[in-house]
Amino acid sequence: MNEVFDFIINSRKAFIRLIDGLTIEELNKIPDGYNNNIIWNFGHIVVSTQTLCYVRTGILADATAVKFNDFYKKDTKPTYTVSEAEVAELKATALASIEKIKEAYKAGIFANITPYTTATYGVQLNSIEEVLITTVGHDNVHYGYANALKKYV
Repeated sequence: MNEVFDFIINSRKAFIRLIDGLTIEELNKIPDGYNNNIIWNFGHIVVSTQTLCYVRTGILADATAVKFNDFYKKDTKPTYTVSEAEVAELKATALASIEKIKEAYKAGIFANITPYTTATYGVQLNSIEEVLITTVGHDNVHYGYANALKKYV
């Protein structure tokens, strides 16, 4: 699983490089015909992985304990202008949360999981390993969206 964690970290570093090359206005811009923006896509990957890992395994009772979840969870869209401070916090959390999940995984914290069927892929996730492997694909789907949105900002 070390390779999976490394890939998640490296993918998120690439996403951060994309973000670092844009202004706060560009990150927040919702191009005509779209319903979200670059920073929403980034925030979404940050909260989704934490929610799946901690809520589906019963570590957290619900997703409200995941910071920013209400703004970036599935089926939301941007409702406010994200600040530079929030962008910085999301970038730090994107990496730190994966390191924390990696340590919890090594400690065997995620032994039990409530199966979950993903909306993106329509696949049932039955283990923490499946959640983490799916994270790779999910993160990169949203990186692709953000990269495409970059052309319109």
